[in-house]
Amino acid sequence: MKATLDHIGIAVRDLGQALAFYRDALGLEVEPPEEVPSQRVRAHVVPVGEATIELLEPTSAESPIARFIEKRGPGIHHVTLRVDDLCDVLARLQARGIRLIDEQPRPGAKGALIAFVHPASTHGVLVELTQRVRD
Repeated sequence: MKATLDHIGIAVRDLGQALAFYRDALGLEVEPPEEVPSQRVRAHVVPVGEATIELLEPTSAESPIARFIEKRGPGIHHVTLRVDDLCDVLARLQARGIRLIDEQPRPGAKGALIAFVHPASTHGVLVELTQRVRD
């Protein structure tokens, strides 16, 4: 399996402060936000080379990002690896007994398919796998 670093998701409590650092202090460009209704989150993508930083702002107190911030505070939420065939990768992980949060791909930001691997199987890191939808 070949995987590429796609993005690092950072949960933010105060988007203004996050933008003051990434956009204003570092001078990075921030793409227009995208709502991800299935996750009750607003994603602000910051391109950095071949990968991106995804600033994740909860849009509901019940969102996974809001719960993460409440429990652990703002910070790195997940690391995302891009794969060519998400269904194949999930099947191989299941066959190896890897604990998955998502056994089937689901819609993510930018029309991609995503699935999360449970941190219990990844040394404490929430790993998101993504497959870009072909045009």
